[in-house]
Amino acid sequence: MRISTRGDYACRALLSLSLHAEQAEPTSVRDIAERTALPQPYLEQILLALKGAGIVKSKRGVGGGYILAKPAGEIRLSEIISAVDGPISVGDFGEPHKDGSCDHEGQCVLLAVWNLASEHMREHLAKYTLEEIVAISKGAAAWPTVKK
Repeated sequence: MRISTRGDYACRALLSLSLHAEQAEPTSVRDIAERTALPQPYLEQILLALKGAGIVKSKRGVGGGYILAKPAGEIRLSEIISAVDGPISVGDFGEPHKDGSCDHEGQCVLLAVWNLASEHMREHLAKYTLEEIVAISKGAAAWPTVKK
């Protein structure tokens, strides 16, 4: 599975909001775009999807913009990715047959492997909250590494 550009941009935008959470007023799309170097029109679409998922709230008019809809410690990377890209999966292959009843040249075994890979990806992304990513980016927590 690849994290899409849309998913990456959504995470970057929310990380920016989290890093500046001490600001009492909402942050404009323009300010988020400038801080993250993301294209503003595309960012507007992404933020609307995140709003629809209940991850951010918006305020219209002068002084308007976006704020997190809940604490950064309650927003998981898996939730962000799913909000803008749909279900986290290595592919849309369907469910394998159960109990060894595969009648398709063993392809059901591959389906089971792909489904397991999807589950590992969902579990891994669910381990990280925005709050943890903020702490890592500020040097207050350990950098993610591959365990050998």
